[in-house]
Amino acid sequence: MRRVVITGAGTINALGHDVETTMQAFREGRCGITQLEFRDVERLSIQIGGQVHAWTPETYFNRQQILLYDKFTQFTLLAAKQAVAQSGLHFEGALGLRAGVVLGTAGGGLNTWDENYRAVYEEGKNRVHPFVVPKLMNNAAASHVSMEFGLRGPAFTVATACASSNHAMGLAFQMVRSGAAEVMLSGGSEAMLCFGGVKAWEGLRVMSKDACRPFSANRNGMVQGEGAGVFVFEEYDHARARGAEILAEVVGFAMSSDAQDIVMPSAQGAERAITGAMVDAGLNREDIGYINAHGTGTAANDKTECAAVAHAFGHHADRLMISSTKSMHGHLIGGTGAVELLACIMALRDGVIAPTIGYQEPDPECALDVVPNEAREAKVDAVLSNAFAFGGLNAVIALRRV
Repeated sequence: MRRVVITGAGTINALGHDVETTMQAFREGRCGITQLEFRDVERLSIQIGGQVHAWTPETYFNRQQILLYDKFTQFTLLAAKQAVAQSGLHFEGALGLRAGVVLGTAGGGLNTWDENYRAVYEEGKNRVHPFVVPKLMNNAAASHVSMEFGLRGPAFTVATACASSNHAMGLAFQMVRSGAAEVMLSGGSEAMLCFGGVKAWEGLRVMSKDACRPFSANRNGMVQGEGAGVFVFEEYDHARARGAEILAEVVGFAMSSDAQDIVMPSAQGAERAITGAMVDAGLNREDIGYINAHGTGTAANDKTECAAVAHAFGHHADRLMISSTKSMHGHLIGGTGAVELLACIMALRDGVIAPTIGYQEPDPECALDVVPNEAREAKVDAVLSNAFAFGGLNAVIALRRV
């Protein structure tokens, strides 16, 4: 099977509007979780989040585009443009026919839903804008990315809650590896930070009112974020032939279903995805130096993930570094795996392990090296990125240094 490499990356999230700013925040252990700012936020019990501040869509899009693009699409297009620019690719002619896009999102155009429900139910309006449906549909971002760059190959959206981006990137990897495509843009985005989006999550009673503290004994819930991450997945020989800079190699992917509970995670299901990704990549336990954890900061998720890692890696678990960057940028739900992949690339390319910030008290049920509070310099050759979603849907990606 063909080798697959990453030749471009782009992002916008609470830590920064590009990759370098985000990675610098990882190195500094900087927190992007702040007080939320949007209409009716004072009516919410949860008023913090990883919000993208100083966002001015007019800087990037014209008036007609803004009418057509929900915020999650705006974020995606910005990240995609950064990734394609870094890759140096142009999709005219034959390459456009062999290139596609697969993206993850859970909420899609939730801001558009929220605005129009408010207009109809609260303000009593009887009509909505004719662009509402194409603006809110979950495939809007993928479709606009395909049109922006002339990608005429596979193009679709994956929605598997918090694992959406990892599922999308895993499928993109498989398509390039199998020969179904030469290049795929992949990643994910989310823009749930609006009144309706946060109010819905409040009902689950899994949200923290003050901070995201993954793996810390005093953790008290997750914190939502927003943004996007997009990557260029390219066949290795194609990238080498044109002299592209290779950021990392994607070497394995596995997914599993707990088939157990709609919200409670299963250590067995997570372990099968972790082990499966290593098998697919042809890696041994000892080859893995770092895991970017799902690490939401909820009591159930963190201890379940640690149990899965401990069982999957045996004695090597004590020598692993595992961290959750959600402590810095929040949980981007369907887009979270894409932003977190940047920490994996940083670990492989730069030898810097992003920390788990907010860590205050050891938890015996999370007794792994969680890289507490400060980034660490360490050479690693292979890494995993975990994503475990409501519905019991698990997706793990393996990357290797080139």
